Amino acid sequence: MQSSNQILKIGNKEFKSRLLIGTGKYSSLEVMKDSLINAKCEIVTVAVRRIKQSENGHKGLMESIDWKNIWMLPNTAGCTNAEEAIRIARLGRELAKLAGQEDNNFVKLEVIPHKKYLLPDPIDTLKAAEQLVKEGFTVLPYINSDPLIAKKLEEIGCATVMPLGSPIGSAQGIKNAANIAMIIEEARIPIIIDAGIGVPSEAAQALEMGADGVLINSAIALAKQPILMAQAFCKATEAGRDAYLSGRLQETLLANPSSPSDGLISNN
Repeated sequence: MQSSNQILKIGNKEFKSRLLIGTGKYSSLEVMKDSLINAKCEIVTVAVRRIKQSENGHKGLMESIDWKNIWMLPNTAGCTNAEEAIRIARLGRELAKLAGQEDNNFVKLEVIPHKKYLLPDPIDTLKAAEQLVKEGFTVLPYINSDPLIAKKLEEIGCATVMPLGSPIGSAQGIKNAANIAMIIEEARIPIIIDAGIGVPSEAAQALEMGADGVLINSAIALAKQPILMAQAFCKATEAGRDAYLSGRLQETLLANPSSPSDGLISNN
């Protein structure tokens, strides 16, 4: 879904930034905090299971983020089936309340059964999404770039769909642009590209294609200078959105001179 202005609307919430940020893999909480500030992001995703278990890199994370100005997007990372994902989503809603966001029903739905390729399970994702929508969640499911599953998730009431650009953390960029273009073309809800983006130019590409946003984690957290990279992604998403709204020059097979051919000085 492409709006006519710069506001991104997901469910009943509106955001100015189209850059969503993950909180894993940073060298320290201070680096993460400064990266979020430089990214100017308004939505931050947190792994509920890892926070609950106080896993390495997540202890103290909740206290490090200004939840008055950043909207929490709890995610179900680590869940391998629908039942697990539904349970963790409910815990995520309670986590958001503890952060002071009483009206936050957002959940990034991830159901990933195999660790080798980290690809989402479309069947259990759909199953979990149906139940969570019934329970009043604003569901943002992570999916393969499959136009059919994207449409089914939209039809059952998901607030957005989040197709992968390429495998998680691979930095391969957008490898399935044709399928993503189909998803964008058919959608009436926001489309956010999640996973595989490695550099800001690929984030700009996603927005230029008509995607409504991107979610970035590894590309920022594992950069040599994460804070600077966060700033670069911020600029790239803004530029990509502006380029999309501006309307690109169409490709042609033949050259087209940039200077007019009439009124030239004659050789006669």
